[in-house]
Amino acid sequence: MNHPLGSKTNATVWVVENGQRRSRSDRLATEEPLELRLLRPARTLAVTMRTPGADFELAAGFLYGEGIVSDRADILRMSYCVDRDVDGDRRHNIVNVELRQGLDVDLAPLERHFYTTSACGVCGKASIEALRLRECPPLPTGIAVSPSTIYRLPEQLRSAQGIFKATGGLHAAALFDLDGNLLQAREDVGRHNALDKLVGAALLAGELPWSDRIVMVSGRCSFELVQKCIAAGGPILCAVSAPSSLAVATARDFGLTAIGFLRGQRFNLYSGAERIQSEDLRSTAAP
Repeated sequence: MNHPLGSKTNATVWVVENGQRRSRSDRLATEEPLELRLLRPARTLAVTMRTPGADFELAAGFLYGEGIVSDRADILRMSYCVDRDVDGDRRHNIVNVELRQGLDVDLAPLERHFYTTSACGVCGKASIEALRLRECPPLPTGIAVSPSTIYRLPEQLRSAQGIFKATGGLHAAALFDLDGNLLQAREDVGRHNALDKLVGAALLAGELPWSDRIVMVSGRCSFELVQKCIAAGGPILCAVSAPSSLAVATARDFGLTAIGFLRGQRFNLYSGAERIQSEDLRSTAAP
């Protein structure tokens, strides 16, 4: 949906080049706080810094990733706060979420999320244990994607990053089918927010789990992105940059195919090598 705050903010900057200085107009990626409020019981779930836009998808994806909801029907409605700020405008930095009656919600795991930055979420042993306790369905086996299909993903991701082209300051997450066709993409100043928006869009459309999908992210592969991909049932996660040690360990533990440094005709395969197959692919040891 269109957001009144906008995903881009105009600014005047000084360009210094060859010892000369000149001013010009520029566009920056908008970064604003978003407070997620639960109406029943009334409480703040989290505050995150994000790029305005697809806020309801972000809220739905966050709730799904944390195990608060497991189905679209668990969310009765979402709305922006009806209160007005000092200028009389609607407070579009607050999203209210009403869950269905009778839903047994354990909010204790959300204590660590009271505030998160756009740079990264909060993770650790509690997050790993929560992922285990959710008893996520095993990731699908028996699917195989060729390296040539994987090679094509980064260029398609870049072509879908409209706000990044204008600002140079956003992360992205994209969803592909097993033939490498781009299905959806979302952008945000936060890596985890971009993936939450993608997951939330799928949840609200009734398109989870991602049993026959490939997820691609524009930056590094963190534990939190691995966690969200596993919860969404995605068997393959690709990243332009490096994974962390915890991301790789978790991917191996849950059977996720984790790919990093995907650039040009090359990538590193850290886990789940059985899903990347080709007659031309030879390996003496598979992670």
